[in-house]
Amino acid sequence: MSSTLPNSVTRLLIANRGEIALRVIRTARHMGIQTVAVYSDADRDALHVHEADTSFALSGTLSADSYLRIDKLLAAALATGADAVHPGYGFLSENADFAQAVIDAGLTWVGPPPAAIRALGSKSAAKALALQHGVPCLPGYFGADQSDATFTAQAEQLGLPLMVKAVAGGGGRGMRLVTDMAQLLPALHSARSEALAGFGNGDLLMERALLRPRHIEVQIMADTQGHCIHLGERDCSVQRRHQKIIEESPSPAVSAALREQLGQAAIALAQSAGYVGAGTVEFLLDEAQADKPFYLMEMNTRLQVEHPVTEMLTGLDLVEWQLRIARGEPLPLAQADVRMQGHAIEVRLCAEDEHFTPQTGTVLAFAEPTGLRFDHALHARAVVTPHYDSMLGKLIAHAPTRLEAIERLSAGLQRTTLLGLPTNRAFLAACLQHPVFCVGDALIPFLAEQADTVRERLQASADAHTVAALAVLYAQNPPAQHMASPFARPVRMGFSGQANAWQAAVHELGHGLVRVRVHQGDDTHTAQIQHAPNKHTSGSHHHTLLITLNGVHWQAQAVNTGGTPARWHVQMQGPHHAELWLSDQSHSAPASGPNAQAATMLRAPFNGKLIALHVREGDSVKQGDALLVIESMKLEHTLTATRDAVVHSVPVSTGQQVSPGQVLVQWKDAA
Repeated sequence: MSSTLPNSVTRLLIANRGEIALRVIRTARHMGIQTVAVYSDADRDALHVHEADTSFALSGTLSADSYLRIDKLLAAALATGADAVHPGYGFLSENADFAQAVIDAGLTWVGPPPAAIRALGSKSAAKALALQHGVPCLPGYFGADQSDATFTAQAEQLGLPLMVKAVAGGGGRGMRLVTDMAQLLPALHSARSEALAGFGNGDLLMERALLRPRHIEVQIMADTQGHCIHLGERDCSVQRRHQKIIEESPSPAVSAALREQLGQAAIALAQSAGYVGAGTVEFLLDEAQADKPFYLMEMNTRLQVEHPVTEMLTGLDLVEWQLRIARGEPLPLAQADVRMQGHAIEVRLCAEDEHFTPQTGTVLAFAEPTGLRFDHALHARAVVTPHYDSMLGKLIAHAPTRLEAIERLSAGLQRTTLLGLPTNRAFLAACLQHPVFCVGDALIPFLAEQADTVRERLQASADAHTVAALAVLYAQNPPAQHMASPFARPVRMGFSGQANAWQAAVHELGHGLVRVRVHQGDDTHTAQIQHAPNKHTSGSHHHTLLITLNGVHWQAQAVNTGGTPARWHVQMQGPHHAELWLSDQSHSAPASGPNAQAATMLRAPFNGKLIALHVREGDSVKQGDALLVIESMKLEHTLTATRDAVVHSVPVSTGQQVSPGQVLVQWKDAA
């Protein structure tokens, strides 16, 4: 590398939060660059604040009042003596006005030129540029006229199926599939609303939809000397709500010849806009055709969430490349020098349940696995709020072969302890082990088609329920070691998602042994229970128990999340892995169980803002009718009626913040 640096980068402000802020801090520190963290009121105790050399409070809790405020970020840079700004991803990372403001303030912008962001950051503008330079695009409407009438007329010309997309932003927000003309206007209105809330721009485009494609993206890097190379492709086809959750490289569907075609198309698009820095060009690959044609989706003018996949495959540090390019240095490698070894897979660990519903809460116990790269900002007592994205971190495995990478990543997920709030940890492991994914046949509809079979893999066995119940029962103190009890102890446990409580009689036999007679089916089990130390795990109320049930060994980790009756989160390893939420109702009246009022109330499943209300007192609804829309973690979620009923009352109003368990609608039976 050259020792003469045209642009000074000695103190770097990171205009972001969480794991990407920590990721940038790590590379900057390695390069001898000091770092400045910024934070909202909600992130006052976040890890990136403590890891940076300097931190600056932006004030405000919502993104719009903190991480999206250009004036506050520039004031932070001025106050802390920063001479460069790295935007991370999300927030203002693809905002040309922010890039220009940073440059106008005399600071180094670690990203592409504002003109390139404007040319490529809009999906419509990027497609127009692509067509001029021979990059294939799907037929569609990318015009300035945003009226419903124009979209309707264009849809009739294009034919179905169609995909409606937000022109700005990404992350799956503002995307709607239309397979029937009756869906078009609702799709336009919903996508426009979500895009406006997420990106401040409600403009849309529309294009013909491929129903069974792959999502393939190409990482490119360009310097200020006019050189541009690609670093291979990533397959990002496993998605939920149009958001990626598993990414891998190389793609099981891409040959060396196709990789070269994709790479050259990506480079042509980038160079046509005078691109500089890290960027990703995203394509849809149609495997249904013998020649595997591909079509441009968009270009992300920033570092991608999934950049570690490419880093593990190539051995390169893309953040270091970004910083060196921003300082005016040339690319360190030519295209012929790029080497990709083995296979890399990444999963996005998110605060959500197995139905992809976002969740909030406090991390009560955490331990990361060895042998994997884990980019995160987690720690015990970390609070996951509804104000930002639901992603908690990314686990990445690299191995000589794809199957070895799958096994390493799946095993690493199972070894990850994360207690206190629901996550997709177990769901991701089940996805990796699904036969369709294992053979490399997962397309974009994979989860739409296979999510139920993945969830079936997560169903806990009767023995797992018994182990979980014993773990909760004896989390505080193990059973008696010496004196047996002459009396059986009645136990009733409520498991989330189950209408009926688990009931048993537990008889202590001494020496840590218990006999369990489960009332359902009158099954009798013998268990040995002992406490184990919580090695490498942070969390003061975390309990680890070794339970041998009928001669089979299990390890159960349990934490009390509070409430009355107390609610417990239990992770288990044994013949199979299971994760359960349960409450000890042994001393509660049956009517006070969690399902007592389920039939008469609709409760909020998560934190969020109520942005639309479709029912009022006295309305009759049918099962599946849309009732209301909650915005949480930058996405809109429509709640529907679970049965036919009449609305008795609606104790909430549009614009209100709602919390988990809050009553939204009360029912009465139809006359």
